[in-house]
Amino acid sequence: MKRSTLILIGILIVLAIATYLVLHQPGEMSSSGPSEDLLVQYDSAAVDKLQISAPVGSVTLALEGGQWMIIAPSHHRADANAVAIAVGRGRNIQVTGLVSTNPEKQSVFQVDSLGTLVRVFERGTEKAAFTIGKPGPVWTDTYVRRDGSTDVLVAQGPLSYIFAKSPKDWRDHTIFKTDETTLRSVRFQYGDTTFTLQRQDSLWKVNDTPATEATVRGLLGSLTNLRTDDFIDTVYTPAAAPAALIDAGGTQIRFFRDPATGKYAVQTSRDSQWYLIEEWKAQQVLKRQKDFLSTAA
Repeated sequence: MKRSTLILIGILIVLAIATYLVLHQPGEMSSSGPSEDLLVQYDSAAVDKLQISAPVGSVTLALEGGQWMIIAPSHHRADANAVAIAVGRGRNIQVTGLVSTNPEKQSVFQVDSLGTLVRVFERGTEKAAFTIGKPGPVWTDTYVRRDGSTDVLVAQGPLSYIFAKSPKDWRDHTIFKTDETTLRSVRFQYGDTTFTLQRQDSLWKVNDTPATEATVRGLLGSLTNLRTDDFIDTVYTPAAAPAALIDAGGTQIRFFRDPATGKYAVQTSRDSQWYLIEEWKAQQVLKRQKDFLSTAA
């Protein structure tokens, strides 16, 4: 056998041995395929508190009088839908493989302090805790770790967007929301000018004149689920009278325009919270009487 062939065989043997040793180092294991294992288990119906420590900020969410609230670092209404998604997703995280048992490797997968630690409470008692790390080997997977364990696992699904939110992102961004089918009139006031959009049977009218259907649909779609772009949590005193006032089903919504930015500070009669919305969003609901009337009317 030629000397070059022997050298090549020797190199291949050395590489094979090196590969075996790397893959079987203490504390390192390769994924063995799907295990159909849940990361944690708890009764989602009994969950009454979440503590989430993420790189973008920590937050504590708790049920108060049947409503999800942020109780730290501030006290505000929480986005109940976002909390429900987090609670439901947390109890259904499927683990598909074990990646490492080496504590020194946790930072590589961001399942240490670089990750998002989630603590779940049932009736005031901690029931489960886990850390969400960086995306897995494919974007549809995520590295995770049970609290107190050194095992770094791969779980199905992108998870960071569900749990790794800032305290502000956990807040309820709803300014005004109502069932469109129950809304029968919308009153607009711009200074001394007022008019009312009213539903008569199945037809919306302004001063007994049928309103343009497309404009009505656009208004109701925006108004019945009006959401804020930001919150004003400092003491706010309007510098002038409201630029517009909308009365929708008995709820008053006041709009104060900032001439420097074009943005609107908004407050409703339902609570004292001030909201901030962009001009384009305000214009979706601040319609004038002429906007509802076709040129043929």
